[in-house]
Amino acid sequence: MRLDGVLFFPVTPFGADGGVAEDVLAGHVAGGVAAGAGGVFAACGTGEFNALDLAEHRAVVRTAVAAAAGRVPVFAGAGGVPASARATARAAADEGADGLLVMPPYLVSGPPGGLVRYVREVTRETGLPVIVYQRGTARFTPAAVAELAQLPEVIGFKDGLGDFDLLQRIILTVRRSTGRPFTFFNGLPTAELTVPAYRGIGVTLYSSAVFAFAPEIALAFHDAVTAGDEERSRRLLTSFYLPLVELRDLVPGYAVSLVKAGVRLRGTDVGGVRAPLVDPSPEHVARLEKILAAGLKVAGA
Repeated sequence: MRLDGVLFFPVTPFGADGGVAEDVLAGHVAGGVAAGAGGVFAACGTGEFNALDLAEHRAVVRTAVAAAAGRVPVFAGAGGVPASARATARAAADEGADGLLVMPPYLVSGPPGGLVRYVREVTRETGLPVIVYQRGTARFTPAAVAELAQLPEVIGFKDGLGDFDLLQRIILTVRRSTGRPFTFFNGLPTAELTVPAYRGIGVTLYSSAVFAFAPEIALAFHDAVTAGDEERSRRLLTSFYLPLVELRDLVPGYAVSLVKAGVRLRGTDVGGVRAPLVDPSPEHVARLEKILAAGLKVAGA
């Protein structure tokens, strides 16, 4: 399974009753696919995986799969405590997901051998293709990733740490130990800001939370970096991504909350975020609106 282009991490809309607004989600996903997403990652970090119960997780995956309609692969989040990770993996398979993004285990920091065991347990539940997410409590050694890369189901590694020395060693070790294709991609929050650095070690694929509310900007940036248009990519980084990251860093959890606010600013009522996240203040929403307008202007949208 090949992933390419801009990877779309949709938000999970909540209705007035507090439940998942499946019709809104269907439109959100369908619109992102039509805009040019290279893959959909539903019920993951931007989709508030941490705040969904199993029935809601099923609904999100089912809706995303139907809305994508086979045009691009749909990956679903699976993670948390081992029992929940296995349950969400089975649910994703039942609802037609093409693969899994294995999220970090809940709270506990285990040694590399324990992390390998965790991923193995999730992987053998379904046989679906698996991408392993390195972030938070999940910090892998090169040897651990190389061991996982021997599993035919494990097809990729998403890095959310930004430790380039470690990631380079992981990449070299995996490539030395396996001859099959293996995908690495940048999974840092607001990943575009670090795309130039990741490209420097050969990692060109990345997730884009911005695509969820401003696909025009996300695609303009992707086109610029792919074409080697450094001037345009620098203008987008300076006028849009840098001030967005500066705003994001003011409050923990804004990496998700601002994305959801951005979707609302673009005219789709996706509701607010669930605890423990908080919605942006009116002042911060106003700042986001100005940042968005500046980015759209540079993108020519």
